[in-house]
Amino acid sequence: MDNQYAQEREWLIDDIEREAARDRAAIGKDALDAKVIAAIRAVPRHAFVPPELLDQAYGDYPLPIGHGQTISQPFIVALMSDLLNLPDNACVLEIGTGSGYQSAVLAQLARQVYSIEIVPHLASQAAQCLAGLGIANVEVRCGDGYQGWPQHAPYDGIIVTAAAPHIPEPLIEQLKPGARLVIPVGMPFMSQQLLVVKKSPDGKLHRRNTLPVVFVPLTGAHGATEEWRM
Repeated sequence: MDNQYAQEREWLIDDIEREAARDRAAIGKDALDAKVIAAIRAVPRHAFVPPELLDQAYGDYPLPIGHGQTISQPFIVALMSDLLNLPDNACVLEIGTGSGYQSAVLAQLARQVYSIEIVPHLASQAAQCLAGLGIANVEVRCGDGYQGWPQHAPYDGIIVTAAAPHIPEPLIEQLKPGARLVIPVGMPFMSQQLLVVKKSPDGKLHRRNTLPVVFVPLTGAHGATEEWRM
């Protein structure tokens, strides 16, 4: 761990725990899992932000990373990771690698993370950053995440880090029975709902809204549909 930012990281953990306690009714419990908090503590967020924003790396808010994308608010990263409720030895699919920060947090909680990023520069940059940190259990691919990554399915959890007007059907198909999909659903740059979808052993879906959120929109062939403009 980089001791230069150790105090800032602890302040961030305090902020996340306070926010989780405040939103306990929506989250459904008083605190996030200790394993998730440990994962947030273990990942150097400053390694994933642009150099000119290093002094804000441990603020509990999103930051721009170029190409119209952001590195998510740490509390939301922690919350989405917690909502996945991953089992031991999990295999996870992430749609929207972005900076790679969420990928790095998931890497602390899962055996393997497969992550898809549609922006070539961000995909390459995130892969290099993760490799530079010695995180070897994340594989990044450049492509349209709407179709998922069927070669490694089914997944013990799927996380989508961009807002969609609806839940992509391929992701439901690639979700293991008993597993969860966490996704923001709603119109772009407006209030969306962070949705948890659990797939029961018989294939039925159980959906639960948690918190209102604002994410950048899912892009690609199925991102800019008429549904966005209605």
